[in-house]
Amino acid sequence: MTETIFVTGASGHLGRAIVDHLLTKGVAASRIIAGTRHPDKLADLAAKGVVVRHADFDDPAGLEKAFAGAGTVLVISTDALDGAGTRQRQHKAAIAAAAKAGAKRLAYTSLPVPETSKVSFAPDHLRSEEAIKATGLPYTIFRDNWYAENLFMSLPQALASGHWYTSAGSGRTAYVARDDIAAAIATALANPSAENATYTLAGPEALTNGEIAALASKILGRPIQVVDVTDEQLAGGMKAAGVPEAFIPTFVSFDAAARAGDLAMVTDDVEKLSGRKSQMLAAFLEANKTALLG
Repeated sequence: MTETIFVTGASGHLGRAIVDHLLTKGVAASRIIAGTRHPDKLADLAAKGVVVRHADFDDPAGLEKAFAGAGTVLVISTDALDGAGTRQRQHKAAIAAAAKAGAKRLAYTSLPVPETSKVSFAPDHLRSEEAIKATGLPYTIFRDNWYAENLFMSLPQALASGHWYTSAGSGRTAYVARDDIAAAIATALANPSAENATYTLAGPEALTNGEIAALASKILGRPIQVVDVTDEQLAGGMKAAGVPEAFIPTFVSFDAAARAGDLAMVTDDVEKLSGRKSQMLAAFLEANKTALLG
């Protein structure tokens, strides 16, 4: 394949990792277009020969110009969580612009079971997937499960206080390291299937928060007691802790999704695509001891 690969959000954690993996896999720098709102942050990639372009999902006309000449366009989902439809609007603008610019294939980062997921922004992903399919272009959809890095939002506080308040109950989550997802996506972009494809990129094991707490206590040397609460109690605790009220329903929906089994799917798609085994959660915790313990 000699077509160019456009990666949006290339200055973000996932986008940058995907570009790095493309280079590591031997994709010529001249075939890679890194899109970002902050081109100055990718000066090192430009120095390697990667084409860096300004790409802002809130500027549809500019997006069409940015996507010019791109063979495959990967739309990395944004983190707009304002509840005002911003994320869906941004995604649809990027998808439409890529199609107008003449892209030959579209790719997108979604989440597991967006049709039924309890995650509050799952409908944004479902509508985005539908918009991609409506273009009639060949597509690859990556349904990324919860990053292991998401545990940085809960474990440090639990380790510090000794208590992990959660409404996930016995629900399980197949956490997957961000770098494993990036390696899988990069491989699929470099060697796309001739057919439309949807992959669920999940970790190799699905654990309850109780099991994760026990694992973390053993590896990190601090006891954690899981305290089961209702969604309403969890929301109240977040409000008391000073979490902005606009974000609380979204954060609570994460535990509701785990409780419903929306994040429990274990697949081997990461290994099939990247050729390497996914990192076990114990190894992830071991590798991030210092950061988790503060």
